[in-house]
Amino acid sequence: MRKCAHMRRDEVWKRAIILVDMNAFFASIEQLDFPELQGQPIGITNGWDGTTIITSSYEARAYGVKTGMRVKEAKVLCNDFIQRPSRPKRYTEISSRIMAGLIEFTPDIEVFSVDEAFLDVTKCQRLLGTPSYIAELVRQKVANVSDGLLCSVGVSGDKTTAKYAAKLNKPNGLTIIPPWKAKEILQNVPVTKLCGIAKGIGSFLGDRGVYVCGDMEKLPIGVLAKRFGNLGRRIWFMAQGLDPQKIDTSIPVPKSIGHGKVLPPNTVDIRTIQIFLLHMSEKVAGRLRRHDFDAQRFFIGLKTNYGWLKAKLFTVTTTNDGRDIYQLCLIFLTKNWRGEGVYQVQITALDPRPTKQQLELFLPSKPERINLCATIDEINQRYGEFSVSPARLINRSKMPNVIAPAWKPFGHRQSV
Repeated sequence: MRKCAHMRRDEVWKRAIILVDMNAFFASIEQLDFPELQGQPIGITNGWDGTTIITSSYEARAYGVKTGMRVKEAKVLCNDFIQRPSRPKRYTEISSRIMAGLIEFTPDIEVFSVDEAFLDVTKCQRLLGTPSYIAELVRQKVANVSDGLLCSVGVSGDKTTAKYAAKLNKPNGLTIIPPWKAKEILQNVPVTKLCGIAKGIGSFLGDRGVYVCGDMEKLPIGVLAKRFGNLGRRIWFMAQGLDPQKIDTSIPVPKSIGHGKVLPPNTVDIRTIQIFLLHMSEKVAGRLRRHDFDAQRFFIGLKTNYGWLKAKLFTVTTTNDGRDIYQLCLIFLTKNWRGEGVYQVQITALDPRPTKQQLELFLPSKPERINLCATIDEINQRYGEFSVSPARLINRSKMPNVIAPAWKPFGHRQSV
């Protein structure tokens, strides 16, 4: 990495934030891995049977194809539309390489999603150069470690403005909004264009005459603070290019670890529902073991035509064994399900805690079962998820895994 030797004192920003946003990330990886798809209008769905578009290439977007659109709608807009099944493991693999490359610039990095990251390069300016120069280095690094994938980069003095800047020139853009110009540039930008201001907050602001960022000065900060607390105070500063939020490099202890799966619509076959619950029980248990967690309280839910059937159930002692979790599911089915059509299952371990090294006193120990689970985990890690699994999971859902919004390339959120 080349050092910038000539840098004037007045070029040093008091705070310099870079936001890296990968362009059409999933679709671009498909085009990278399958050259015949380059330049083609493709859309990614959750498996071949998926009916909703997760994301699409820029070629497809040019025809009006959008995220959330049905595949059949996309084919009406674009006769040459190509459907591709998602490959979450491949996407997270490349994302991990990109994030590892970004850490070479600064340890102050916040992985915002699988295809976005904030970098605080304030302390790097003396060594590497101006924020704009560092941003160019970042773009080169991303291309090098991802085999040429493109990204858009926004640079400013705070997180919100940097993220807004990254959206302005896509694909493969670099937009710089100096901190001293942020307030002026944001003045006529609708407040709902800023990250974190959803429709509900936007309506609250609109009712008080705040439609664009420049209107925010008219609204006392106390009005937002009273309604939304610290978030309200932050929004008041965000609209003026002064977002005070720092880069968050931490991964907090999880409050829950869960997995869910969508079933074929209106499923009423109990054996199918049981297989889905067993599948999710094993996924939750495997993730608990992978990160050395146990849990004793579990949320179990079925989404039906009439809403969610749900309950929180307890095991006798803390566990990370899928068999124990599945037994709770069977109890749940017996007590709560009356034949309603099911669309989705969800199992979540609540309040997971570090695995105890000493077995519970006065409770039956399960050293053989613990050793068996460890052996199965080792085999599955080497040969692929569920290479060894309960026999009934041979008929499990073929729908691929999905990447959680809170995914991280390390720690307990490194999962799909």
